[in-house]
Amino acid sequence: MNREQTQHIPVMLDAVMEYLRPTPGGHYIDGTLGGGGHTSELLRLSAPDGCVLGIDTDSRAQERVKARLREEIAQGRLVLSHGNFADMERLAREANFTGVEGILLDLGFSSDQMDDPQRGFAFSADGPLDMRLNQDLAINATDIVNSASEEELADIFWRYGEERRSRLIARRIVREREKQAITHTGQLASIAAAGVPYKHGAIHPATRVFQALRIAVNQELERLEAVLPQMLALLQAGGKQGRLAIISFHSLEDRIVKAFLKREATDCICPPRMPVCVCGHKASLRILTSKPVFPTEQEIASNPRARSARLRAAQVLTE
Repeated sequence: MNREQTQHIPVMLDAVMEYLRPTPGGHYIDGTLGGGGHTSELLRLSAPDGCVLGIDTDSRAQERVKARLREEIAQGRLVLSHGNFADMERLAREANFTGVEGILLDLGFSSDQMDDPQRGFAFSADGPLDMRLNQDLAINATDIVNSASEEELADIFWRYGEERRSRLIARRIVREREKQAITHTGQLASIAAAGVPYKHGAIHPATRVFQALRIAVNQELERLEAVLPQMLALLQAGGKQGRLAIISFHSLEDRIVKAFLKREATDCICPPRMPVCVCGHKASLRILTSKPVFPTEQEIASNPRARSARLRAAQVLTE
């Protein structure tokens, strides 16, 4: 397996494989290909004839993986699909990828993406305020920051970043953009952090604002809600006790995942006031993680970006 140099370190790799349990000949979907770290391990553990469908909306990420895993692509063991995981069923159908036994979503961003100043995801180095995973998207972070109303900005920062200073930051942005357009990460970080004491090693005051904008630009929560029932349907169609594993990085994502798994692991979802069940809902999943699984201290020490990761997993019930 060709492992070309990459900055990306797959998060919670051992835990993910423990819950997905890939086996030789199995078919697996990595809905968030990223740097290809999880996909590489799925391919290794499903060898010699297992297959992986790798989905990513970032064409640059796919190009890196093409170079890294060219042998597996040539063998037909790795199929790459350019698109958003919110369209997983369609992408799997178009790739003629059936018999799925395991699906992974890693909702984080790869180090290759975060460390590229031209992508605008971080503020460690100044760069264009972009934040688009898919460069074909019409609206980027600069568009939102410079065109949204003060009320809309405050709502984005509160809803997607749970930022307590949302109104103050929105007010400052509107005031500053009247002087000049806010087009770079350094500008926005300075505005968001103004007046807040910051010690090295602590969470930067602009972190939640950047998270919120990134979620808004890429419609991350809406797409997560869209893909969860598709993951279940694909695993059910596989006809086996397939498994799903989802790594989230903040409470907004985790709440959505937790609620979905709880609902699909419950027979009746009628409101508590109903005297008898009228919904007819039957449990379709068995939750494998009663609580989220967190990275080990050793992993966090070697990969600090894993510190906020949390993993949930479930297995499809068969009749």
